Amino acid sequence: MKERRNEILELSFEFALDIIDFSEMLESDKKFVISRQLLKSGVSIGANIREAQSAESKLDFIHKLKIAAKEAEETEYWLLLCKRSKHYPEPKELIDKLLVIQKLLTRIIYTTKRSLK
Repeated sequence: MKERRNEILELSFEFALDIIDFSEMLESDKKFVISRQLLKSGVSIGANIREAQSAESKLDFIHKLKIAAKEAEETEYWLLLCKRSKHYPEPKELIDKLLVIQKLLTRIIYTTKRSLK
């Protein structure tokens, strides 16, 4: 039997790898503070999504995905700071990928909440 593809897991994992690369680039430019903040929140998205896969209930699943959504919001903040600052590289591709993850997270949370009714 073919295993189902878990799109949110795959996207968040790839995004974490991209965040690592971007953070390394910031570190090499001595942009340490934002680099570390971005690294923490950016990789945390996928970690929380992965943790949600082993949730004890639908409510626990929703809770863990909401944490991932909050980390995504924080990550968006750091990326927007980079975008708007003339001293940081443009993270457009990362912002675009994050938007896809955020929309998918919102849809999964909404659908799971509806299934509880």
